[in-house]
Amino acid sequence: MPSRVPGVLQVITTVDSSEKAHEIARTLVERRLVACAQVVGPIRSTYWWQGQVEQTEEWLLQLKTRADLYAPLEQALREAHPYTVPEILAFPVSQGNPAYLEWLAQETQAPKE
Repeated sequence: MPSRVPGVLQVITTVDSSEKAHEIARTLVERRLVACAQVVGPIRSTYWWQGQVEQTEEWLLQLKTRADLYAPLEQALREAHPYTVPEILAFPVSQGNPAYLEWLAQETQAPKE
């Protein structure tokens, strides 16, 4: 039976290359800001940018983390991200496999000051 666990997030962002997506994914996992980083793509994005409709090929990163790690995760994403205004969106996880959620909690940690 799934359990409700507060404090778990799925965070997404997109980047312009597979290489950059995998580089960011590995960095975030190595720094233990996320327990898992999945790269999906290529995807085709259509959006407004500087008064024009743009269409580009991008790669989506799906990141699994604890809510208390959101601030350092966002900072790390901003530092590593190639975009001027990166998409960084966080979604609370309302239910999940208890064993997976426990694993996620064990595999993440706050950065050392």
